[in-house]
Amino acid sequence: MITATTRRLAATIAVASAAAIALAGCSSSDPLSSGSGGDSKTIVVGSQAYPSNEIIAELYAQVLEHEGFTVTKKLNIGQRKAYWPEVAKGSINVFPEYNGNLLNYLLQEDGKDTTTETTTDGINSALKSALPSDVKALPSADASDADTYTVTQELADKYDLKSIADLSKIGGTISIAANPEFATAAYGPTGLKAKYGITGEVNQQNDSGGPLTIKAIQDGDSQVADIYSASASIKTEKLVTLEDPKHLVPANNVTPIVSKDLDSKAADAIAKVNKLLTTDALIELNRQNSVDQKSAASVAKAFLQDNDLL
Repeated sequence: MITATTRRLAATIAVASAAAIALAGCSSSDPLSSGSGGDSKTIVVGSQAYPSNEIIAELYAQVLEHEGFTVTKKLNIGQRKAYWPEVAKGSINVFPEYNGNLLNYLLQEDGKDTTTETTTDGINSALKSALPSDVKALPSADASDADTYTVTQELADKYDLKSIADLSKIGGTISIAANPEFATAAYGPTGLKAKYGITGEVNQQNDSGGPLTIKAIQDGDSQVADIYSASASIKTEKLVTLEDPKHLVPANNVTPIVSKDLDSKAADAIAKVNKLLTTDALIELNRQNSVDQKSAASVAKAFLQDNDLL
C-alpha cells in the first residue's frame, strides 16, 4: 500500500513534470543553452537533474555569492553525459559530484574496468588520477548519497534481513526495483552474484529511487529497491537499508569538482559547507524539499543561515 507520503512525492513529481513540459518550448529551458560561463570573474555552478544534487549546488552557489563572487547557476542539466563535457572544458566551474560513481564513469569512458576501490580515501586517490587536467576535486563531504539495497520493514522482519547477504534467506532470484542502468552497474546483479552468491534481476523503474521504485517493493512486485542513501523516503516510508559488509557498493561521497584555477577563497567557502554536510543533514534537506515541498533554494538558504554561513 502506498502511504500518504508516497502520494505527495508522486504529486510533486507530476507537478514538476508538468512544469517541465510547459517550459519545453522556451529557449531558456535548457540549462546549457545560454552558452559558456561568461567573464573570468563569474563562477558557474551546475547541478544534475536530481533534487538532492540541486540542493547541494544551491548551498555552494549561495555561500559563494555571500563571499562576494558573481555566480551563474545552471541547474537541472541532466545526467553525466549531458553535463560532464561542460565541466571538463571549464564552462561549468563548480559541480557537486559523487566520488565513486564519477570515478567509474571516467574509467568506463576511457575503456577501463570499473574501480576495485571501495573506501572514500581509495576512491579519491584514484579519482585524482582519472580527472581531466583542467579540473580538480575538492575534499569530499562526509555526506554520502550512494546506491543501496533497501527493503520494506515488513520484509526485513519476515526474513530477519540485516545485510545484503541475508537476501539468500528469501531464495530464488531477487527482484530489484531500480533504474535501467543498475542492470549493468558493477554493484548490480553481476556484483551481487560475485560478492554474495545471490542471483538478482532488475525490475526497471525510471524515477531514481522515487515513488515508482518504492511502490514496487511496497506492493511486493520486487523484494529490493535501489534507493539513494540520502533519500528522505528511507525514513518517511520506514524502509530498511541493508548493510554491505563486503563493500559491493563503493563509497559515494559528495565531492565538489571545480575548475583547476578556481579562486582559493571560493574553494574555502565550499569547504565550509562540506564540513557541515553529513548524510543525516542531507537527508533532512531532502525531506524539506520532497515532503515539505520547499524549494531547493529556500532549503539551502535556511541551512546556511542556521549554520552562520549567510
